[in-house]
Amino acid sequence: MNTDPVNADRVNAGPMNAARAGLGRRGLLRGAAAAVGGAALAGAGTSEVAAQTPTAPPAGAATTIPHPDRTIEFYGRSQAGILTPRQDQSAFVSCDVTAADRAGLADLMRTLSTRARFLTSGGTPPNLGIGGPPSDSGLLGPTVPAGGLTITVSVGASLFDHRFGLAPSKPRRLRRMDTFPNDNLDPARTDGDLLLQICADDKDTVLHALRDLTRHTRGGLQPRWRVDGFVGRPRPTGAPRNLLGFKDGTANPDVTDAAEMDRLVWVQPGSAEPAWTAGGTYQVVRLIRMLVEFWDRVTISEQERLIGRRRDSGAPLSGTQELDVPDYADDPLGAAIPLDAHIRLANPRTSTTDSARLLRRGYNYDAGIDVNGNLDMGLIFSCYQQDLDRQFAAVQKRLANESLTDYVSPIGGGYFFVLPGLQDANDWYGHRLLS
Repeated sequence: MNTDPVNADRVNAGPMNAARAGLGRRGLLRGAAAAVGGAALAGAGTSEVAAQTPTAPPAGAATTIPHPDRTIEFYGRSQAGILTPRQDQSAFVSCDVTAADRAGLADLMRTLSTRARFLTSGGTPPNLGIGGPPSDSGLLGPTVPAGGLTITVSVGASLFDHRFGLAPSKPRRLRRMDTFPNDNLDPARTDGDLLLQICADDKDTVLHALRDLTRHTRGGLQPRWRVDGFVGRPRPTGAPRNLLGFKDGTANPDVTDAAEMDRLVWVQPGSAEPAWTAGGTYQVVRLIRMLVEFWDRVTISEQERLIGRRRDSGAPLSGTQELDVPDYADDPLGAAIPLDAHIRLANPRTSTTDSARLLRRGYNYDAGIDVNGNLDMGLIFSCYQQDLDRQFAAVQKRLANESLTDYVSPIGGGYFFVLPGLQDANDWYGHRLLS
């Protein structure tokens, strides 16, 4: 784990060269979901690492106790921010690459690598003197804390078009996001050349990183759409809750099981994928608006029937504890858990669907109100898998036309491929792809 301070010369990455640089119920619900403005807002979790004892605030100051500063390892076969337990806050920023050519794209990736390396380690920005703007926004003070920050970089199918000569190297399953039944996708918030997933313990750490990255990549990268997320603390215990009030992520595979992660998440060397993809993974981001004002008028029993779990404890309707495993073979007619319940459709727990499990790492979002005055909030569904078709697409097809679609509306997102991790200080994002 890297907790050493960085040297000033590690943060001297200059900006990108500009030159490179009559309605039924469902109809009413769909109408409420259709008029959606821009998404945004702020996410929970813990990880490991060193802590600093916070100093006592001066008299009269706010008494909010900050998170202890901690550093999450930056280097490795795969990027951080995937197996890392969820931090409290996040931003998902899809971007268009505006670099003029392949050399400009490589320059962009090196700049992103340099900035991410510094931001996730923390340190003191260099003093550039009074002749120009300061080297840092100052949002986090004169010394930048690591703040539990992870920056995860992935690429979309459009990066492999004619511009950079990368078409022969495109991951086999990567494409623009499919439109499934009941989707209401907004093209302005769908897909993108490159995705920045920025997660940290505090909101200002996320915003500081976003401002730093956009500043240093101006001329090579232009944000396309953005949504900010948050995760609440477990209430009272177990998995945190989504904005429907139900625990979310209970049935995730075990991220501490390396063999399971190699089977379900990471692309392996020698697979049918291009050689450069080993250690990477397919990422799906789905912006799912939750029609909470309708949901809040539904009885608890109906809510639980639609989900397949108890709202208070998170236990499956056939059990008593959150981590109880549903036995569908013992309930073939759906007497305990209805056959069309969300958890039963998403994960039937059969020998043939076990390999379709995926790793979820979602966040809630709250974007205020839409143009009609309706609450605009929901879920940033983010998941990782070895095979986009065998896993996410197969699950989504089973969920087509489920009863829960009366209360949720997918409005954007995209398919991306998370680049392999950086090995050392000389490595950079996408070097095996671009070399």
